[in-house]
Amino acid sequence: MTPKVTLNDTPEQNQLVRALISKDPVVAAQAREAFAAVIGGVVQEVIQHAGTAGMIYQDLPYGEDESPSLQLDFLYDQAAGYVTVWQQNMAGGLPVSVVEGVAEMKFMPYGLNSAVEISNKYIKKSNLPIVSKAIQRMAQEILIKQERTAWSVILKALAEGETKVNGTATKHVIASTNQNQFDVHDINVLFTRMKRIAQSFANGTPDPNSSRGLTDLFLSYEIMEQVRSFPYNPVNNRGSQSTGPVTLPESVRESIFSAAGTASIWGVTLHELAELGVSKKYNELFSAYSASLGNIAHSTQAFDYADDEIVIGCDLSKEAFWRPVEKSGDNNSTFRAEVSDEYVKRQQKIGFFGDLTEARAVTDARALSGIIV
Repeated sequence: MTPKVTLNDTPEQNQLVRALISKDPVVAAQAREAFAAVIGGVVQEVIQHAGTAGMIYQDLPYGEDESPSLQLDFLYDQAAGYVTVWQQNMAGGLPVSVVEGVAEMKFMPYGLNSAVEISNKYIKKSNLPIVSKAIQRMAQEILIKQERTAWSVILKALAEGETKVNGTATKHVIASTNQNQFDVHDINVLFTRMKRIAQSFANGTPDPNSSRGLTDLFLSYEIMEQVRSFPYNPVNNRGSQSTGPVTLPESVRESIFSAAGTASIWGVTLHELAELGVSKKYNELFSAYSASLGNIAHSTQAFDYADDEIVIGCDLSKEAFWRPVEKSGDNNSTFRAEVSDEYVKRQQKIGFFGDLTEARAVTDARALSGIIV
């Protein structure tokens, strides 16, 4: 999540940058507006592709004067007539669980913003690397806030996710067969758990177009290291039973070995996240959200972020992860950049301010599962 921004060293770019501090106020104003548009487009492109949450959430664009909402009755077949939605009301705040009737749900968007300033001496020299770093910094600040907020909602929904299976309240999180060990048997068990919690409201088989089961796993570098060891380490899929170790089929071992860290197993795509792992920030967030659930880890212990770690499973075939985002301007951009007036009169620096307005929500926790390792 370290996006790199580089402005091309062309005569047009250099001319535009130098015009930012032109003594002609009309030329300077026009250049600043044009450069703000460049910044907005670059930052929007970066945050769309550099973040990890974008792989999960589905954009729901809305206009500046609109109040974003979602018709829940098109997404659910709940006999009880209500659903639980996890939503973020403010950037960096605690996600909340909201019980909604099966009708129209209103989102509560929040703003994400950043500001940068560039010394006039770099502008005069048309120092494009410095200018590029300023834009990069703006993108980084927005992206960090965006990622933390988006994953916070996912982890909250995962920690509290619970579905009745055959009349029994069933958590969406399971513990690995062996503590501190991740193997293919755990993925196999998770497949079954997700299939069960995804049953239709009539306890029947769901439409495969609306729920395919486990499609993606998000895991730490350390868990991925264990995955890479599958080809050369025996795998005991019976835990401590006396059946002895077994090995994966040669074709599967070769596939993992050749994937160089981008493996998929049984059609499940594996994604590595630096924020997952023992004592890492997403692990710590899950620990905080699961604290009230009691003993969900191994040996009937509570989840300990300094010892356990969570592997996150998703069913991305479900329409469950939403990002309402405000679009504005003639080009329907979602990130807006403009000149920051506070530096104009000083004539020592030039500043730019950028912001976007969005919300995050998980409307169906059945699209989430996890393995505590």
